[in-house]
Amino acid sequence: MMQSGTQKSTFMKRSMLALSLGVVGLANAASYDISVSAGGTGPNDQYRVDAIEMAADLLMKEADAEGKALTINVKKRTYSDWDSFKQAITLSAESGSAPDIVVTGHEDIAPWAQSGLIAPIEDYVSFDAWPLNNLYPNLVDIASFNGRIYGVPQDAEARPFFAWKDYLKAIGYSAADIEKLPARIESGDYSLYGMLNDAKKIQDKGLVEKGYGFYPRPSNGPDYWQFYTSFGGQLQDPDTGRLIFDKAAMQKTYQFFADAVEMGVTRRNHIGTPWDQWYSEVANGKAAFWHGGTWHYARYTGKEGLQDFFGKIEFSLIPQGKKGESGKANTLTHPVVYLITKQKDEAKMEIAAKLIQIASEPRINTLHAIKSSHLGISPIQNEIGLYANNRWAAEATERLLPHANAMPNNVDFGAFWTIYWKGLEATWTGQKTAKQAVADAETEIRSTLGNSVIIR
Repeated sequence: MMQSGTQKSTFMKRSMLALSLGVVGLANAASYDISVSAGGTGPNDQYRVDAIEMAADLLMKEADAEGKALTINVKKRTYSDWDSFKQAITLSAESGSAPDIVVTGHEDIAPWAQSGLIAPIEDYVSFDAWPLNNLYPNLVDIASFNGRIYGVPQDAEARPFFAWKDYLKAIGYSAADIEKLPARIESGDYSLYGMLNDAKKIQDKGLVEKGYGFYPRPSNGPDYWQFYTSFGGQLQDPDTGRLIFDKAAMQKTYQFFADAVEMGVTRRNHIGTPWDQWYSEVANGKAAFWHGGTWHYARYTGKEGLQDFFGKIEFSLIPQGKKGESGKANTLTHPVVYLITKQKDEAKMEIAAKLIQIASEPRINTLHAIKSSHLGISPIQNEIGLYANNRWAAEATERLLPHANAMPNNVDFGAFWTIYWKGLEATWTGQKTAKQAVADAETEIRSTLGNSVIIR
């Protein structure tokens, strides 16, 4: 990926910065304290911060090889959830003590760039040089805003659709039929409504309890935009960058979840189910169909004790809404990205960016990908044995990533998302019809977001 003219100009003007490690602004001796904070990070995701520590060790060793004394102290902090993490980052920014590096979802780039919290990382590292020149271009695009590269993707993922194989066999699917199911979904031959019918058959046979035929994630999340795409929705106008509210696609999406409840295959009170309960149920055959993330594989086969994942579970793209109608099978990738915050010490920002660059090297990133069951950020990782020999990483990358969409980096998207989810939840729980929910959503969008959203 080539640098922009602005990036090259800025990059050349920085006399302190050079990519050879002997001249990263170091005197004969230098010491830096670098803090890194990561959100949504559990025991399997520690490399989000540990990789920065590994990068610091490498940078210090390389400086020593050139006869320079460099000390980097890395202070790591992780948050298991996103809300407390984002609150902490906001408060620290207001007090002037923001971490040097933040590891967050790409959707934070637009508002944080606009508020002045973060700086474009392209001003400090070259995306024409290894390893950043080997990143998947679409991931770099997702880490960009207003024509500038603000972040470096820390991981990639996709959000698959899952099915319990034994239950499909019980309603007449042969082993060959099950093997062909991902291809049928990709082509549009098998739809979400086809899935609801199969879920009902599975329930009627008593294989799962009522309300467990289709068992979605139990809380709001990026996943629910996949269904909007399944029914023909488009999130952003490629020419203007404005968000798109497609009333027909939205109503079909809302109606789908209302129909799932009406058919009895999804519980009306499903939203709010504890996550630990949900993980245990889907990993132990309590549900017939569900959707989740590629990183769930680590939880299913680890903490939940699922044996023979590939023998018991089929996975695929999220199906098209209705066969023969608009929409398409799809998945969503939600890359977590490394961002650097604006600091008074320019040299410190350069060191932070350099640590991110080193942490993005294929072997280091692969440790995170395999440990956490995420996907790689560079095609070269397919040539690394640890990644290439991992069946889940290899198959999920091939089957899902080519069809992945992403949420837009748009300052209005958070408000747009809130309105979307409010309508979906109201329809799901029976408080409103799908038509009413869409009408109310349109009214709120017009009054709060105005011309920033295209309504059609």
